[in-house]
Amino acid sequence: MDEVVQGYRRGAGWTSVGYGLHVRGTPSFEATLRAWQAVLPPGAVFTHLTAARLRGWWLPAGATPVQVAVAETDRHPQRRGLTVVRLAEPPALERLGGLPVATAAETVLAAARDLAVLDLVPLADSALHLGHCTRDELAEVARKRRRGAPRLRQVLPLLDSRSESPWESILRLLHHAADVEVEPQRRIEDDAGRFVARADLWVVGTRRLHEYDGEVHRDRDTHRADLARDRELVEHGWQRLGWTATEVLQGGPVLTSLDALLDRTWSSSRLARWRSWVAASSWRTNR
Repeated sequence: MDEVVQGYRRGAGWTSVGYGLHVRGTPSFEATLRAWQAVLPPGAVFTHLTAARLRGWWLPAGATPVQVAVAETDRHPQRRGLTVVRLAEPPALERLGGLPVATAAETVLAAARDLAVLDLVPLADSALHLGHCTRDELAEVARKRRRGAPRLRQVLPLLDSRSESPWESILRLLHHAADVEVEPQRRIEDDAGRFVARADLWVVGTRRLHEYDGEVHRDRDTHRADLARDRELVEHGWQRLGWTATEVLQGGPVLTSLDALLDRTWSSSRLARWRSWVAASSWRTNR
């Protein structure tokens, strides 16, 4: 059990996790939350991005305070680094490592209060991908008269449990903004039905595959494997295009390529739609 001390503590070997709240050594995230429990009412439930981080979901960029939900009648501390939401009825919870944590669906609903579309979709995708909740469970909490429910209802049609990374989710949303249908995790086979590759996104109705190329692809061995994979795809009549974070967030390069592929006229409204999503999100700082 982590040693927690309230009040002023002098001496080395202690870490402050909040005003007047200290833990011996360098605490893990879970230990930090257990320390906060010492000053929270018994019915407090960790929620929002705090619960999402505890579950290992894909989070938006930027640091966030510890976030908890309490009953309206519960007294609670007001301290820097802690955000408390008072609810008429505390959210359904489960225990993770002994910590009271809002259920996965309630966690997504809480996050929907504050997150933009481009931040919420990857987070909810990861919840679905990990099997922590179902689309039906999200639809159920989205019907509640709660803050965040309208945003959650907005993004429900955009979610896909097949996504395997936050940037894959973001790239998929760019295609949605461009009015282009894609299929995630497309299995590519040769004429004999043998496996060739699995691609992030297939542009439906074409022989084009779109994928996000992050820093991991700069590794020498990974780069060598990528080139071999690309050659094999070409030999079987497929074209793979990899996009960087900058190109995805800018949107223009991807949309121009799609217009040429689909032989359609450029529309500035598609790019404007995408850039409005980016501007409202935490990802705008990654350009």
